[in-house]
Amino acid sequence: MNKRKSYSGKFKSKVAIAAIECKKTIAELASEYELHPNQISMWKSQLLDQAEELFADKRKKDKSDNEELVDELYKQIGQLKVELDWLKKKSGISR
Repeated sequence: MNKRKSYSGKFKSKVAIAAIECKKTIAELASEYELHPNQISMWKSQLLDQAEELFADKRKKDKSDNEELVDELYKQIGQLKVELDWLKKKSGISR
C-alpha cells in the first residue's frame, strides 16, 4: 500500500516561487523536485490566488470580525433577557 507524500508549507512555497520565477520550466522543476507537473502548477496557482490576501489590510478584516461578534453577543443578550422575563413571570417574581 502506497502512502501519500505530504510536503511542508515551506517546501510548497519554495517550489511555487521557483515556478513563478520562470527560470526553469514546470517540467524541469518537476524532475528536479520529483513532483508531478500538475502539482507544481496547482501550488503556483494557489500562491498567486492567495497573494492578495497576504497584503490585504487586516484592519478591515478585524473590524468586520468584531462587528459579527458584537451582533452575535447582542443577539444572545436579547435571548437571555426574554428568558429571564419569562422566568420572572412564571415564578411570580415582580420587578
